Amino acid sequence: AVVSTQSTGEKEGKITKAVRHLYLVRHGQYEIEETDPKKRILTELGRAQAKKTGERLQSLLGDKVTHFHISTSPRATETGNIILQHFNTEDIPVVYSDLIVEGAPCEPVPTPEVWKPEPWQFHQDGARIEAAFRNLVHRAHPSQKADSHEIIVCHGNVIRYMVCRALQFDPEGWLRMTLANGSLTHIAIRPNGNVSLKGLGEKGHLAPDMVTYN
Repeated sequence: AVVSTQSTGEKEGKITKAVRHLYLVRHGQYEIEETDPKKRILTELGRAQAKKTGERLQSLLGDKVTHFHISTSPRATETGNIILQHFNTEDIPVVYSDLIVEGAPCEPVPTPEVWKPEPWQFHQDGARIEAAFRNLVHRAHPSQKADSHEIIVCHGNVIRYMVCRALQFDPEGWLRMTLANGSLTHIAIRPNGNVSLKGLGEKGHLAPDMVTYN
């Protein structure tokens, strides 16, 4: 089960039948060697990955998309904007959010040999990413009448942490998963709060020579 938004509605006898579907997209390949965050933009391959991901989401969802949430990090923003080109967003809210930028959500177990953030980074980023989880991963409000389909374009660490939290797994295991650039992760949240992971890091829409992990 996940964080509920229904306590007031339940007391009043109002329980929605709507399911919230979250499609978490990892950004495309980017210029990882750049030290200036503003220059860590998508590579040519990363833009092609984003295009394929947009095509896949369009074929899956068509006009069902109800919300877009896009990280303000340049590589994710660029990915999100390419995906947006495949949808008519005139009536779809598009939110660019600092909450879902990349970070160190919590100290992973086992401890990685190479990636070693400072303790303060876990405290700073962890609070923000946990806030993002609580803001995005919850069951539908009693006023919601129909299923919703929300596309969230962000980052590998954020997605892996949210998957662990949504499934009530120990979040310290988030680094044991690997997500390809442009991959799709699908979480469904039922009205009773039960969560299903319907797809994790799906990348079948990408040709084998387009699959990368940086």
